[in-house]
Formats: sequence, structure tokens, C-alpha cells
Amino acid sequence: MALYPLLRPLVFRLDAETAHRATISALRLKPSSGRPTPDPRLEVKLAGLRFPNPVGLAAGFDKDAQVPDAMLSLGFGFVEVGTLTPFPQDGNPRPRLFRLAEDRAVINRMGFNNGGQAAALERLLKRGHRPGIVGVNIGANKDAVDRIADYAKGVTVMKDVADYLTVNISSPNTPGLRALQSRASLDELLAGVMEARGAARPPVFLKVAPDLEPADIDDIAAVAHDRKLDALIVANTTITRPPLQSRHAAETGGLSGAPLHDLAAQRLRDFRSATGGAIPLIAAGGIASAEQAYARIRAGASLVQLYSAMAYEGPGLAARIVRGLPALLARDGFERIEQAIGAD
Repeated sequence: MALYPLLRPLVFRLDAETAHRATISALRLKPSSGRPTPDPRLEVKLAGLRFPNPVGLAAGFDKDAQVPDAMLSLGFGFVEVGTLTPFPQDGNPRPRLFRLAEDRAVINRMGFNNGGQAAALERLLKRGHRPGIVGVNIGANKDAVDRIADYAKGVTVMKDVADYLTVNISSPNTPGLRALQSRASLDELLAGVMEARGAARPPVFLKVAPDLEPADIDDIAAVAHDRKLDALIVANTTITRPPLQSRHAAETGGLSGAPLHDLAAQRLRDFRSATGGAIPLIAAGGIASAEQAYARIRAGASLVQLYSAMAYEGPGLAARIVRGLPALLARDGFERIEQAIGAD
């Protein structure tokens, strides 16, 4: 892990998608045993699950559920695989993934490229009952006639192998997908999802976009409450463009990484206010340090997720954040991370 600053220039000689595929291939060869010993001060209970620490891997890194245990062994408290669609799809034409090194950012327009739910299901069934929380992020195929039916199918197929399910309607790279965040569409979607799930397990989370108006936030919060969602993930990538320095700044797609930090942090505060703390929140977007993760927790997040920052900080980032959290708790007089949730 400490060698990554030396290796990064070599990795960056490859285009971003090729480097990512090489990373997944290398991780498939990594032994998945030898996980760090959990620190009981960092345990978080949410939706009936016990997370050994609050630092999770966001969806998009392990799209096809190929390396969840390898990522858990790197110190993540939980891993979210996907986004998985009912049928395999190639996604958008390449190039579609861009590093903005000067901005410590990434732009992607991948378009839910994945091998489909059936192949991922087989891998997760083979994983069996190994320890570690693995969530499954589900989406709709680009050419789906009935997108709500696609989400219901995803729930039906994946619910027995997922510790939790995330309904992803916030990617900007599938045309029309974000329209499902409107109040009427979202209510219909979640009604179908909950019906497909049946009993109360697994928990269902909803991943929302950061590009929302106040009325949108209020509507989503109301539907989430009415449909008894277990958590909201705030937030996905943004289609807005703050000032950027990279030559790739004009590429279309979702922006993630450091420039997303302030917007994602504000949306977390907005959803905390809109929900009144009644629905657990999971923070994502621009998190690259223990201090940033802890600030989101104090702002109301029960858990945090990261992905893009690993391109710049290396695969040891989760473990470093986890190691840094106890000192921040001690500084503020907290004995356990759960005491810090929403402290601000």
C-alpha cells in the first residue's frame, strides 16, 4: 500500500478504464483472508446490520461482484457491488472514463456496463456465507420498456445474496433515469421494489443525485418515509461543473472526486434536515481522508462510501481512514462512532 505513490505514475500511463480492469484482475488473485481486526468503537448498527466500521466501497468499482472479499480485506467495513442490470450490456462507447489529475477528480459516462445479474448472482452464491457485508446496487437496462419492472426483477434475483439492496436511479449516464426521482415516479418505483422484496429483508437503500432542488429533496424524503426505506445514499456523481483545471473538464458524464466534496456535503445536510433524522443517511462524494469522513458523520451520516479517491490515494485509503477515526472520536470526547452521528 505504501508503494502506491511510486506506482501511480506507471498506473496513470494507462487509460483509466484499462487501469481499472487491470486492478480488478489483480485483486481477483489476492487472498481474501486476513481482514483487519475490527475496532468495537467503530461499529455501526443500521437496518438490522452490524457494520464493523463506517467506511464502505461505493458501487461502480466492483461492477460485476468479482472482488468483494478482496476489498473487505483492505479494510472496508462494507462493499457495494454493481450497478447490475437484469441483462448484460456494454454501456456507452469508449472512451468513457477520464482522470482529471489536476483536480483529483474523475468523469465517467460508463452507462451501467456490466455482465448482468445472472452472472453476478452465480459469483455471490459461490461466495456463500463468508463474513462481511456486501450490498448489491441494482439498475435498469438502457433499452428497458418498463424500467420499474427491471428494478423489481433485480430485487427478485438478488435479494437472497445481498446484505442490502441499493436502488440506483441517480446515474446521469442512462437517459431519463433521473426522472425516476420525481415524486410520483419514485413512489411507483418503490412500491414495486417493496412488493418484489416481500418480507422485511434485505434492507433497501436509495441512491440519489446531488443535482436536486429543495422541492425535489422534500419529495424524495417524503416518499422514502412513506415507503419505509432503510437508508438514503447521498449522493451520486454530478453533472454540474465547478471550475476545473484538467484538459478533460469538458467531457460529458458524472463528475466525482474532490470537486464533488462541497456539493455532496451540502446535500447530506439538506437531506438530514428534510428527513429530520428519521431515515439513516450514507454519505458519498469527495471523501478522501479520515477528517472528511468524520465531518460527514458529524453532519448526519451513519456510514460513508468512497471510490474515486482511491485512484489518487491508493488501495490503502479505507484502512487509513479507519485508523484515523479513533483519534478524532477521542478529540471530541466520544467513546463510539455512533455517538458522533449528527453531532453537528
